[in-house]
Amino acid sequence: MSVEPGWDEAHRAVYRPVRRSNALEDTVSRLVQTIRIGVVAPGEALPPERGLAEMYGVSRDTVREAIRELSDTGFLVRRRGRYGGTFVADPLPRPTDPAEIDPAEIDDVLGMRRVLEPGAARAAALRTMTAEERDSLWQRYTATSSASLQDYRRLDSLLHLAIAEAAGIPSLVPLIADSRARVNAWLDAFPLLPRTIEHSEEQHERIITAILAGRPDAADAAMRDHLAASEALMRGFLS
Repeated sequence: MSVEPGWDEAHRAVYRPVRRSNALEDTVSRLVQTIRIGVVAPGEALPPERGLAEMYGVSRDTVREAIRELSDTGFLVRRRGRYGGTFVADPLPRPTDPAEIDPAEIDDVLGMRRVLEPGAARAAALRTMTAEERDSLWQRYTATSSASLQDYRRLDSLLHLAIAEAAGIPSLVPLIADSRARVNAWLDAFPLLPRTIEHSEEQHERIITAILAGRPDAADAAMRDHLAASEALMRGFLS
């Protein structure tokens, strides 16, 4: 698999080989993750079909079929010509209807999130990171804290994936990417609330400063508080 310059673990999490037994379904799922997490933002182009086929370890026909499926449902737009390609729709299709969400699925996904993300924050705080890794994590935090409402959820997702990357456990990142993609589909069902964003950013600061200070207990606790707050919002809007 080729690795593009500047790629981080968020890119590697969504652009990795799929299972051959379910190649089409897994390719569709991986592309949806790419959109939901915000690795490719609305209006931006996906990598070329040839590159996607190589990264996913599938045929170009499989990639084309997956793109066709998502184009038919409004997630992707195909453009021809010199500046053509496959672009993420802007705006994306309507958010998930809360009435369509299985409460058991919410319990499952949020329960998994409570296991994975505090562990990632703890592991990151226990690591001796390089200066470049520390700077990259701080930059992700500052990008999120200064984000516009339009970009906030995308950059928030990338911050959480940056924390997973900082944990230094490569197989953890795809698990958190999958969880985050499912959570984002639900977050889109209700509006961003400015005061809750302010609170979220206060929690992000506590998480990141604890990680960078090498305080695993504080990083774990701050992440748990953060997840509990967002879970309360989701259950309030979706239940």
